[in-house]
Amino acid sequence: RPLRAGLERLFRNHRELFWEPGAGRLGRAALLDNARWLGREPLLRFLGGAGGRLRMGTLLSRQSCQARLRSAEGMSLAEFLYPALQAYDFLHLHRHHGCRIQLGGHDQMGNIMSGYELVTKMTGAEVFGITVPLITSTTGDKLGKTAGNAVWLNREKTSPFELYQFFVRQQDNVVEKYLKLFTFLPLEEIAHIMEMHAKEPEKWGPQKRLAAEVTKLVHGREGLESAKRCTKALYYSSVEVLEEMSDQELQELFRQATSAELMLEPGMTVLDLCRKANAIPDGPSGYRKITDGGVSINGNRVTNPETVLILGQHILKNGVSLLRVGKKNYYIIKWLQL
Repeated sequence: RPLRAGLERLFRNHRELFWEPGAGRLGRAALLDNARWLGREPLLRFLGGAGGRLRMGTLLSRQSCQARLRSAEGMSLAEFLYPALQAYDFLHLHRHHGCRIQLGGHDQMGNIMSGYELVTKMTGAEVFGITVPLITSTTGDKLGKTAGNAVWLNREKTSPFELYQFFVRQQDNVVEKYLKLFTFLPLEEIAHIMEMHAKEPEKWGPQKRLAAEVTKLVHGREGLESAKRCTKALYYSSVEVLEEMSDQELQELFRQATSAELMLEPGMTVLDLCRKANAIPDGPSGYRKITDGGVSINGNRVTNPETVLILGQHILKNGVSLLRVGKKNYYIIKWLQL
């Protein structure tokens, strides 16, 4: 269900934000679940039909298959049959929906070739496969669930801010390629963006445009604005932006932050706040943590533990305080009954 919702959102955002008079448009998308046909296909009929047209030598020669066979874990029968099931998907979509093109990442080359071979053998139709380069990390490693470094379209797994920052951090040697692959900008405009970048590389123009276009496509205009708010709040310590942020944005921006709800008491100090939030240890060491400059509230360093909390300064208008202890320990404080 989350996958379907994410894809529906992509097409909806493209229709609302990227369609222009005279410009190319994506047609209507039909989102299908292959369990609808694979779950109804009897095993013996599958083996006698599609299974009889797929050659073992070809399947075993695939690079992905060879790598799995040589690995310490080996390869299960379920893994080996995966290309056959994907090939059958192509056959079913061709027969029932007139599908002639299968698109996938470069690592799907073998599976797509199996689909091509199955469809051409069983129908004689001319079909095609297209692969696109994978997004990799800065070290060239594949991104994905197995590697634990996936970039998700689901906001609960990758927030608009995190998606935006991922693309902003792309290196110069790949940003032009990504602008061509993942945005709908005309090639002439991309060329102009890269020309300006050569003159002013310190502005990171291509990276920012890439991040904006992808975030807008995935999360819509509101998602892009959310990403920009979070960027200002985190990297520019903007109190005004912090006051505008929703609870969801705060939680997304500081995923590892501890949340606490506190009552504001008369004369409550910075030291009281830190102790009630369990952000510093008891005793002199916690006191010194503040005096040594290790504590900030809403982006402003506080060095006097006896400073009384002030509305509008230490407590934002939205009833929240962002407490940071050290470099990475964040605490989101929600004040009750202000």
